Amino acid sequence: MSGNEGGYRLTNSRSNLSSERINIDADDPQEFLLRRLVRGDDRVRFDFNGFSCHTDVHSEVCVVSKPVRIYNKGLTVYVPNDDQPRVERIVKPYARREDETAMKLVSPVQIVHGNSTIEPPPACNFTHNVTAVVFSSKGFTGNVFHEFNEIVIPLFITTRHFRSRLKFVITDFELWWVHKYNRVLSHLSGYDVINPDDGSVHCFPGAVVGLKYHNNLAINNSDIPGGYSMFDFKHFLKESYNLKINHVSEIRKPVLMLISRHNSRRFLNEDEMVEMMEGLGFRVTRTEPERMSNLDEFAEVVNSCSVMVGAHGAGLTNEIFLPAGAVTVQVVPLAHEWVSTNYFGGPAKAMGVRYLEYKIEPEESSLFDAYGKDHPVITDPESVISKGYYAYRAVYVDGQDLKINIERFKKTLIEAKQILETSTPSNR
Repeated sequence: MSGNEGGYRLTNSRSNLSSERINIDADDPQEFLLRRLVRGDDRVRFDFNGFSCHTDVHSEVCVVSKPVRIYNKGLTVYVPNDDQPRVERIVKPYARREDETAMKLVSPVQIVHGNSTIEPPPACNFTHNVTAVVFSSKGFTGNVFHEFNEIVIPLFITTRHFRSRLKFVITDFELWWVHKYNRVLSHLSGYDVINPDDGSVHCFPGAVVGLKYHNNLAINNSDIPGGYSMFDFKHFLKESYNLKINHVSEIRKPVLMLISRHNSRRFLNEDEMVEMMEGLGFRVTRTEPERMSNLDEFAEVVNSCSVMVGAHGAGLTNEIFLPAGAVTVQVVPLAHEWVSTNYFGGPAKAMGVRYLEYKIEPEESSLFDAYGKDHPVITDPESVISKGYYAYRAVYVDGQDLKINIERFKKTLIEAKQILETSTPSNR
């Protein structure tokens, strides 16, 4: 059937090829590409009947090498097999399976596998000649950390080895999200994305439902088809966003990006901080959350920076666009040690970014004045954490601002400057 096939047209694609122009290499047929996503006992099942699902703590991924029909607004995937009884499986195609709050926002996809004589699927409205990859654009989207952590990086892990020969079917379709990540989507697929909400029936020669996940802002190159690493992902972003600066040594006068927050974990003496930074010889650019929404422009701004400074929060995810050898300085509020290290500290090294932490003293937190120096909020954060996430969040995440000790913080920025002065491409 002709027409736009329910698709949303991507722009800025490297290829943006029509289906007639993409040819699958003889040595890379669809089944081979799909099989590379499957391991162990799952591969045995996949080889036997062309269908396999794998579940771990973070995600659930089903891989099908047989013709499939996707209908019911993308929420039903039919996999025919006349030799097996009908079996139904529910998958939520978003890579944060362990988080009940996130998963409540994700619509379930029903996979129907087996004999269809009793209840045959509807006829195809659109027939495609490449693999479908089904995922949700809901969950915790709206937060840039979660957008990269649970969708963008898992998309790269799951689909990069297909070399654009696939189509994205996005459930819980969010047009703003597709606009925001247009360049990522168009560099992973040579086709328009499909919004299945119009009720059309889409037929594909195979499918992947769900996305593979490794760790926070991380890629395990031993568990990804093609052996891609975080370095390869950074190169992919460089191509997608046309980033010019490879290494921080290409920036003549060091540029420091200060992430300015509005709602919580605000720097209460931000003007003093900027004055100190400029006194050390940095050109300072303040960045507010609104500026980060246009990644097409913002990625280039970050790529031109030598140092990124921010309190723990989603904005630090943008360290992923920093050039090699740049420095991330994370200001760690009270009771943020674990999340700071695991969300941004650990991943920075694999990105080729140097990482420094500034752990505040209790006196630098607004909680010190609010509760007093002897209150358990100050002296025993574990007593609050033990009451559960929402009690912790109310106090330390949403209820805390920061007044930085300028002289103490200055030492951390001097260290960052020294790192820049000795950083060369060869010791990246």
